Amino acid sequence: MTENTEETVRIYTGSDIMATALVGRLEEANITPILRDDEQSGVMFGSGSKFDDQVRVYVRKDELAIAQPIVDAYLKEIEE
Repeated sequence: MTENTEETVRIYTGSDIMATALVGRLEEANITPILRDDEQSGVMFGSGSKFDDQVRVYVRKDELAIAQPIVDAYLKEIEE
C-alpha cells in the first residue's frame, strides 16, 4: 500500500451509463471509485457546455491492482 492513498488513477472514460455500470462492479469488490462528470459540472456551474462521453472513473493507486482486472473484464464484455 502506498503512503499517500489520496493519489488516484483514471481507469475509464466513457458514457454515463457505462461508467455507472463499471462503478457498480468496483463497489462489489469494496472499491470506492471517484466519478467525474464534466457535463454535469458544466450544468451546475452554468457553462452550458456539453462534454459527450466525458464521464471519468478514478480509483486510488493502492486499489489499482484489484480494480484493473475488473475493468479489463468489463471492457472485454462490452466489446462483445
